[in-house]
Amino acid sequence: MPEPRPDAAAVARLRATRGFVLDMDGTLVLGDRENRGLRALPGAAGFVELLAARGTPFCVFTNGTAKTPPECAHALQEAGVPVPDDAVLTPAVAAADVLRRRGHRRVMVLGGKGLTAPLEAAGLETLPPLRGTSADAVLAGWYRDELTFAALEAACAAVSAGARFYSASQSAFFATAEGRTLGSSRVISAVVRDLTGARVTVVGKPALPALRTAARHLGVAVTDLAVVGDDPTLEVPMAHRGRALAVAVRTGLGDADAYRDVPADRRPHLDVADLGTLASLLVD
Repeated sequence: MPEPRPDAAAVARLRATRGFVLDMDGTLVLGDRENRGLRALPGAAGFVELLAARGTPFCVFTNGTAKTPPECAHALQEAGVPVPDDAVLTPAVAAADVLRRRGHRRVMVLGGKGLTAPLEAAGLETLPPLRGTSADAVLAGWYRDELTFAALEAACAAVSAGARFYSASQSAFFATAEGRTLGSSRVISAVVRDLTGARVTVVGKPALPALRTAARHLGVAVTDLAVVGDDPTLEVPMAHRGRALAVAVRTGLGDADAYRDVPADRRPHLDVADLGTLASLLVD
C-alpha cells in the first residue's frame, strides 16, 4: 500500500524550520538493553549531514541518563552518526535548569554519572541515596543494576521530609534492537509516589521544560523548532505543548498505526518511515 502524501503545509513548515530536536534511541540509533552496541538507523547519518551542510542548528535530546551528554555524542559518532561533541542533551541538563530556578541546591540522585555530572557542572551538590541524608530534591534516572531497597527507602524518607521529587522520564519503555525495554525512572517514581503521595515532576521529554532547554541550547524559539522522534508518548506530545512541528518516525516504538486513535490535533504534523524519508521532504 503506497504511503499517503504528506500535508503540503506541514512540508512547507518543515522547510522553514530553524532548528531540529532529534531523539536518539529509535530515531538515530538502536542499541541493546544496556544502551550499548549502537547502530545507526536508516537515513540517520545522511540527515545529520544534511542539517550540517545547510547550517541548520540541531541537537539530540535523549531521555536516557546512563551516559553523560558527551558520552552519548561519542557513542553516536562511533555508530557513524556525525554529531558535534556538544550536540546531546539529556534530562539531567534540563533538571539542572529546573532545580536551580526553583532554588534547590542539595539533590539526592538515584542514578550514576549520567545524572550527577551535568548537575555538578551546574553547581548543584549531588548526594547518594542513603537513609538520613537531607536534600532539597530527589532525582531519579537510569538506575537499573544499582537500585536497592535501601536506596528506595532513602528516597522515600527524603521526600517525606520535604524534598521535591523529580524524574528523568515517565516512559514505561524505550526502544532497543532487542525490543522495548523497561525504563527505571518510572519504576522508582511509582514506588515513591505510592508510599509518599508526592507529585512526580518530569524534567525530560515530553515535559515542556525539556523542549525549552533544547531551544535555549540552539538559540531558536520553541515555535520555530521541529521535534523528531519514534515514541508516540514523548516527542509528538512535547512538540504540540510547545507549538513546534511534530515529526514521527517509525524506526523505534511507533508504527503506522500508532496515532490511529489519537485526536487529529494531537497527531504528528508529519509521519514518515525514517530520517531518510524526512531528508527527502526537506530538500525536494
